[in-house]
Amino acid sequence: MKRNYSYLLIGLMAWACQPKQVAVDYTQMSDAERLKAATEIAHNTIMVDGHVDLPYRMKVGGFTLQREILDVSVRTDGGNFDYPRTKEGGLDAPFMSIYIPASNQQIPGASKALADSLILMTERLTETFPDKFAMAYSPADIEANFAEGKISLPMGMENGAGLEDDISNVEYFYNRGIRYITLTHGKANLIGDSSYDTVRLYNGLSEYGKQVVKEMNRVGIMVDVSHVSDDTFLDALATTEVPVIASHSSVRAFTPGFERNMSDELIKAMADNGGVMMINFGGSFIDSAYASGSAKVREHLVNWLAENELSRSDSAAQAYIAEYTAANNPFPTVQKVADHIDHVVALVGVDYVGLGSDFDGVGDSLPTGLKDVSMYPNLIAELLKRGYSEEDIKKICSGNIFRVWKAVEDYAASQS
Repeated sequence: MKRNYSYLLIGLMAWACQPKQVAVDYTQMSDAERLKAATEIAHNTIMVDGHVDLPYRMKVGGFTLQREILDVSVRTDGGNFDYPRTKEGGLDAPFMSIYIPASNQQIPGASKALADSLILMTERLTETFPDKFAMAYSPADIEANFAEGKISLPMGMENGAGLEDDISNVEYFYNRGIRYITLTHGKANLIGDSSYDTVRLYNGLSEYGKQVVKEMNRVGIMVDVSHVSDDTFLDALATTEVPVIASHSSVRAFTPGFERNMSDELIKAMADNGGVMMINFGGSFIDSAYASGSAKVREHLVNWLAENELSRSDSAAQAYIAEYTAANNPFPTVQKVADHIDHVVALVGVDYVGLGSDFDGVGDSLPTGLKDVSMYPNLIAELLKRGYSEEDIKKICSGNIFRVWKAVEDYAASQS
């Protein structure tokens, strides 16, 4: 058969004449240009935050299932999260923290009951504002909600104490929508030892804790190793069949002696496991100088208020507090968060780091330039300034956590 190559030749010539995609050098932009580019990337890229404490903020604020929920569909005066600021910042999927205080562990049944109530409160947000928020139980759900312009509300349980002493509660909470469980919180629990606790009940995971990790693998809940002791961390890696996450942890090299953060050894072990470390923005997590600096500012202000017989609510006091704090700013900056990301990338590569702000969970300790959910573009701009590509940014924003989450889903599907 005679072949006609003329069409092939024309096609090749047309392809050769197409303008080539030139990689953008963001480092050569002005700060204003780079922030504009960062904002566009934030709005066009799915962004996941591993940890936002809105549910517990609502509980502390006195909101219950019997009363009106906090209206975060509009801009709120307090807290770090609401719908308008979330849209401004380009955040698409904040993991709602179903936080169980360690004090609940002393009362049988209290942890599970609180978890159930916070889950219901989160669900009620999506029912009350269905045009703005939607539940999400998988990366596919987040992608679908993103296409519709809705903010996804996936959920993670912070403190495995919510499981109580019943392994069947792992599957129960999967069915309630929980997609990661932070194994411990501020105290050792039935699962394992905590980084914040001087008591070491098991020197790692308990036997029950190992069963919990395996059951989480089986049903499809991500294992979260934030808050655990180093030994518990290593036991979890030795037990799990799939990658793990640290939903809101930072780099210990910047905060020596702070076990709540991850050492280089643990970061490397997590990368070998294929997991992802989601960087916490809290001041004490990212800068060892923050705690002492903020303590000095607080001490001065307490003494000044006493000497001048004023309370914090007095207008004269508020003016002085604002002026003094600005002049003696103890807060780290957005650059410090970028330093933590740099450290992880230099150590193990860009495939193992993400964002886990701890917004609404770390009080007034957040860095300048990252005070609330509207400010993610400031961090993206800083990363672009340091030479990160748009592809790198997409991995940090969602690609890496989606990779882990899908691996967990796939393993669970293989077990059924």
